[in-house]
Amino acid sequence: MALLIKDNCINCDMCDPECPNDAITYGAEIYEIDPLLCTECVGHYDKPTCKAVCPINNCIIVDPKHIESEEQLLDKFAMIHG
Repeated sequence: MALLIKDNCINCDMCDPECPNDAITYGAEIYEIDPLLCTECVGHYDKPTCKAVCPINNCIIVDPKHIESEEQLLDKFAMIHG
């Protein structure tokens, strides 16, 4: 499951440096998460660090368009970090 940053993002820049996969970038108006790089921190941490540091409640959610199992996320982690 990739994560998604919702429109209530305030561009505080807390999430971007915390992402171990460099999946977060500044988009046209708010930060965005690349679903091809997001592993929800599987392979790195127990919980997604972007969600942990985000000051806005429910700003970062599971992206309903990119649902993946933990096994798929681990496979993606292995592909990214070889």
